[in-house]
Amino acid sequence: MKEPSAKSLERMEKFVKIFCEKSGTSTSPQEGVTDAVIQGLAANIDELKKPLCPCRFYPDKQEEVKHRTWICACDDMQIYKYCHCLLFVSPEGLPITEYLPPDHEGRKTYGLVKDPTPDKGRPLRHKGAEREKERRERPS
Repeated sequence: MKEPSAKSLERMEKFVKIFCEKSGTSTSPQEGVTDAVIQGLAANIDELKKPLCPCRFYPDKQEEVKHRTWICACDDMQIYKYCHCLLFVSPEGLPITEYLPPDHEGRKTYGLVKDPTPDKGRPLRHKGAEREKERRERPS
């Protein structure tokens, strides 16, 4: 991975700080996680002009940017308050799984992790039912 520019790193560090405040989440207390994710987001800003989630594989990053689903803060974060990258987590460092469907991989992996700040975050919560319908209709 190419080193991201100082400008993009600064932009993402500022974004993460502000988003944590808005969403009532913390950054990962595990050493290196936050820095690695911010580096990946900043590198994607330099390459794609968008902070595409660096924790996923994309056959075509440009096509993925058009869909916007995995641009940070991704749809899962804004609907369920669940961060696949473990960038936005509970103070204990666990991803919040309270709003995920019971059969979601995050709920299966981490169990039920309550939201310590239910009054913050989830601006797209109204899209949860729509997302679940799409997920169920996808071929396995």
